[in-house]
Amino acid sequence: MAHALLARAEAAAFHGLMALPRPVMRLVAGRPVVLDGQTLDVETQWLLRIRSLVREPSVERLPFPEARTLLDRQARLAGGRQPVGEVRDLDVPGGDGPIGARLYVPRGAATGTPLLVFLHGGGFMYGGLDSHDATCRLMAERAGVRVLAVDYRLAPEHPYPAAVDDAWAAYQWTVEHADRLGADPERIGVGGDSAGGCLSAIVARRAAEAGVPCALQLLVYPVADMVRQSESRRLFGDGFYLTSEFIDLADRTYVRDADRRDPEVSIAFTEKIPDGLASAIVVTAGFDPLRDEGEAWARTLADAGVDVTLRRYAGFVHGFFNVVGVGRTQRAAVAEIAALAKQRLAG
Repeated sequence: MAHALLARAEAAAFHGLMALPRPVMRLVAGRPVVLDGQTLDVETQWLLRIRSLVREPSVERLPFPEARTLLDRQARLAGGRQPVGEVRDLDVPGGDGPIGARLYVPRGAATGTPLLVFLHGGGFMYGGLDSHDATCRLMAERAGVRVLAVDYRLAPEHPYPAAVDDAWAAYQWTVEHADRLGADPERIGVGGDSAGGCLSAIVARRAAEAGVPCALQLLVYPVADMVRQSESRRLFGDGFYLTSEFIDLADRTYVRDADRRDPEVSIAFTEKIPDGLASAIVVTAGFDPLRDEGEAWARTLADAGVDVTLRRYAGFVHGFFNVVGVGRTQRAAVAEIAALAKQRLAG
């Protein structure tokens, strides 16, 4: 009881702080941050300021069980309570046995609607069904599509290629069992953020090569290149939520001794874009270390003739996709991304 009361009080305080008028936010957040020709969104700056004031430890410096618990708690605070028509937990095949999944059905959805297989971010080490629950709910409602979130295996317990194997197995099962999920098998797409964006790009490529239907790949600030150090990694690797230390930990923990130029580790090294590859929505954040590699991948796809929509949210940091329950600007961006997905999957 005491724990629940404390959690509610923490949520109320956080929501109150993030609901301050923008002039007040600007006053308490500090002077505008301008870097690489971009101005940090004031709500984002205030959110980063709150994190520094409460002095929570960096997840990359905690043991994995503690870090995962902390990230889930932070996600609940940022995500809030998002209404959705129906939520159902189920098991789906993974690469080495059953794994968990969660189906979100928007209110008023008819049978035969589009479906998005969702692969969460977290550096291949963190995250799960709970960390992205709020975002999946909002995406389902705003896009008007079913969303199937997949709880793929995580490193260090399960390093590469476990996540890839699980993502692909779950996607194939989804297409094969579309009727059971109430979905149209010709309007199934795949999407995810960060590590999940990387996995989504791999699944979309495999689907094209295997002749498996895939109508969309939604890549939100995807991990694309584990080899080269981009300018955005240099500029934003410290102080803007996602750190170089976190990225290095993911490299050591997930990739380990695998070939970093393997296109299923670094999608940037894909030698041939297959015919029939799904259209792509690529989303980046201006103050994100992964910005440049995500945008480079979007250009690679476009140069190969893939239908690509690239959207940069210049004032945001990595992780904004989860901030749908507080503030205004980041939630509005996620709603806009959902609208883009709806447009692509509607056909």
